[in-house]
Amino acid sequence: MEKQVNYNKLIYIVAGVLASAVGLIYITPKFAVESGALDFLPALNATINGLVSVLLVIGVMLIKNGKRKAHQAAMTSSIALSALFLVSYVLYHTTHESTSFGGEGAIRYVYFFILLTHIVLAIVIVPLVLISFSRAMSEQFDKHKKIARITFPIWLYVSVTGVIVYFMISPYY
Repeated sequence: MEKQVNYNKLIYIVAGVLASAVGLIYITPKFAVESGALDFLPALNATINGLVSVLLVIGVMLIKNGKRKAHQAAMTSSIALSALFLVSYVLYHTTHESTSFGGEGAIRYVYFFILLTHIVLAIVIVPLVLISFSRAMSEQFDKHKKIARITFPIWLYVSVTGVIVYFMISPYY
């Protein structure tokens, strides 16, 4: 019987490094770029998040219909797009100061609630996605299914709220 490799420790290290790196972009000096050169990135990031949301829902529908290969393609595409999002996000935020939300009243509280839950769950989702993926790739489908039931709604929430946050803050860019 072949021994299953447990990548959890490496996954937690990678997730911790990513979270730390993203956190550092808010306290380090910004790199100079030509004015307006990367201003398209927030819209691109929202688009990527929207595509990830659609692919996640499609992926779940596919596996429920027994289409494992198509499910794998949808989920792998979701991971690839999420990685592209992360690169784009870091690129933008290493070159631009944070944009302040200008809304007032109740909408301000709604925005910050959505933003805070989005940020916290975006940190949480990285190891969950990587563990789900590693279990699927190592054909530990029972374990994959258990964690995927937790991963899916959190990942969907993070991707959908990424789009919502963009639309709420975009008038203030």
